Amino acid sequence: MSIPIRFSRLMVTTLGLLFAGSAANSAVFKFNDAPFAGSTALATPGRQIVGGERFIPDFDIGSDVLVFNPQAFGTTNGFQLFNGLAGDLPTGGFNFIVLQTFDFDGDPLNGNQLNAGQAANLIANAFTQPGSGFFIYFNSGLNLPRLVFSTDLSSSEADLKIVARFTGLTGDAGKAMLPEFTTSKVGNVPEPASWAMMITGFGLVGAAARRRKPVPAMA
Repeated sequence: MSIPIRFSRLMVTTLGLLFAGSAANSAVFKFNDAPFAGSTALATPGRQIVGGERFIPDFDIGSDVLVFNPQAFGTTNGFQLFNGLAGDLPTGGFNFIVLQTFDFDGDPLNGNQLNAGQAANLIANAFTQPGSGFFIYFNSGLNLPRLVFSTDLSSSEADLKIVARFTGLTGDAGKAMLPEFTTSKVGNVPEPASWAMMITGFGLVGAAARRRKPVPAMA
């Protein structure tokens, strides 16, 4: 007698990602802490830029993902990602920006210059809808991409927390990574209830497999 097994969409998706990720040797980089914990940035007038970011030396754009604590970062509604040039930025509706612009003023005579504050301003110049969010930009001084959290993407006064720098993606490799960064690369850390569902799911899959295993014929 076969026993039907029903999984929620969340469980099926997560199990699929886990199995696929294992096959591809993917890595999950988790960010659980509140971005401004231990700093006075939120209580200090004007824009504050907080460093102390995590160094990621081996991020594989083809398989690795970044996940965030939704309570710490306010991402309970998930991620809406825009990837493109500063000149093509919308007025809002996105909370994760991948900026493919490498120079804040567009002047070739002074070379490419872009830091976290300048990148945040390029976004704020376009956004009219307030809201917190993330952006990835290519830092000209460090010659690598950085991940930044902003308390308000539409404000040039918003506090910024440098969340991570991709130390293994310097130079052209780092620039080439940016267009490939999609919504599939970011997500929320599963809540305990979701982990429990996944564990139960693994048990059910194993039990079903054992039931379906053929019994060897007696010689």
